Amino acid sequence: MLTRLLLFLGLMVRLSVPGMLQAQRGEDHVALGISAIQVHDLEAGLAHFEAALALDPTSYQANWRAAIAILDHLEVAADSLTRPVRDSLYARAEALARRAVAADSADANGHFALGLALGRASLTMGQQERIRRAAVIRDEALKAIALDPGHDGAYHILGRWNAEIMRLSGFSRFFAKSFLGAGIFGQASWDGAITNLETAVTLDPARIYHRLDLARVYAHRKRYADASAQLQRVAELPDREILDPRYRREAAVLSATLEAKD
Repeated sequence: MLTRLLLFLGLMVRLSVPGMLQAQRGEDHVALGISAIQVHDLEAGLAHFEAALALDPTSYQANWRAAIAILDHLEVAADSLTRPVRDSLYARAEALARRAVAADSADANGHFALGLALGRASLTMGQQERIRRAAVIRDEALKAIALDPGHDGAYHILGRWNAEIMRLSGFSRFFAKSFLGAGIFGQASWDGAITNLETAVTLDPARIYHRLDLARVYAHRKRYADASAQLQRVAELPDREILDPRYRREAAVLSATLEAKD
């Protein structure tokens, strides 16, 4: 399974990874994977998490961390993946996150990973499938927050959920509420999007992604000064996550668009 998945990702397990040969236990591979992710070596991190899963497929830590690593890989390599490969990787990330929740439903990170996997995959789908998944995404974010009120990532998912629902056409929201029994859609609001994303920023002010998505919502609501303030902070913050250079470029594009409105 490990070799097949890594080949599928276009990666190879590098025997030069420090500790790869020495690690004998699943928890050792998880620790090495965490260390690799911290220095933005996504390839090595995922290799270690998959090695841990090969030793213990039920490992909670390995499952949710591997799910996040695959989702990050999808973001990094989005332009180079065919649709079948992309869809298979999203399915893999969802399966790992579900396995994590099954292993330990009392920890917030598994629910966060599942909500993130479902949410990111839904953005590649048609509106009806996105609508069908929306209630589960919201539920997983709320479960994560209930378990860990300081989980900034879960607040980001919830803020993004509100924004995505509000961006649907009026007909799509009507369809969701009337034909899919999704009365929960009536609870989505722009205020909910802003409040939850502002909470994510408050909990982790140095995370570029929080500020970028908050700026996008501010801009959509024509709060251009607030959006520009967030984008200015993005420009001042150092890169911390593997995807930060990309988010910084997207922030620069949005900033230029807002300047053109002046």
